[in-house]
Amino acid sequence: MTRARAIWVLILMSAVVSSAVAVIYVKYLTRIHFVRLQELRAQRDAIDVEWNRLRLEEAALSTYGLIERKARRELGMFIPRASDVLLIESPAHDQP
Repeated sequence: MTRARAIWVLILMSAVVSSAVAVIYVKYLTRIHFVRLQELRAQRDAIDVEWNRLRLEEAALSTYGLIERKARRELGMFIPRASDVLLIESPAHDQP
């Protein structure tokens, strides 16, 4: 085997070994990123569950009956009687 041929064999072997190491490293990075992706998906799902729970709670707390009860109890509000209502009429804008 000539010296030039031996150098080419060494260069090609180095390229093959470097390529193998690069493939292993990329596979390792892929697995790390896949695990992180799975963690983020689980976190997203937990946040979605919490969001839906909060939306249901908001809907329950904003019903008219609950708001009316709180207004009566906590603020002392009431529906006015017909005799308590005063109607004020304003003149029409299109009349001279």
